Amino acid sequence: MADSLGAAWAVDWLRRSADVVAANRVALSELDRAIGDGDHGENLDRGYQAIVEKLDAETPATPAAAFKLAAMTLMSKVGGAAGPLYGTAFLRMATATGEAATLDAAALAGALAAARDGVVARGKAEVGDKTMIDAWTPAVEAATAAAAGPSASAGSVLAAAAAAAEAGAESTDPLIAHKGRASYLGERAIGHRDPGAASSALILRAAAEAAGAPGAAE
Repeated sequence: MADSLGAAWAVDWLRRSADVVAANRVALSELDRAIGDGDHGENLDRGYQAIVEKLDAETPATPAAAFKLAAMTLMSKVGGAAGPLYGTAFLRMATATGEAATLDAAALAGALAAARDGVVARGKAEVGDKTMIDAWTPAVEAATAAAAGPSASAGSVLAAAAAAAEAGAESTDPLIAHKGRASYLGERAIGHRDPGAASSALILRAAAEAAGAPGAAE
């Protein structure tokens, strides 16, 4: 897997995320309809399509530039909680990575941790609250462990994060929600996957897949 990743990877990640969100737009909204407003997929799809339009018009020179573009677009285009939360995540990633042209395993693990911390600061959620943090925290823990391993690479960090996020999203099924609209449902939320955790898993998987694409390493 790639030892380090640059702007081409970040752009590819955003484009792949747009594709996977579009493909799962209805499914994400159905998850949200069970325990929320029912518009998570629609809102996120609108935001990512706007990101693609901006990427078609400009080419970010660094990963941070791509993250900042995503952050500003999501904050302005996505309604509900998803826009501010995902926007904050990408903005914190941009700050964490600075002007670096490429990101190695440690830098990526740090960027994911910064993203998670931003979501926590914004949403005040913890693991077990049945939110996107249930996907992000295990992803960060897995990424940090992978970055410290003897065969650490940028790709292996993202692959570990994606797998952990998927397991984390699945773990929200039996939980009672403690944040957001779903918290008003009490035990009726049991058996339903959190839509934010589900979309987080899809997006982090897109990051890992982009890391394995030709031209991702720079």
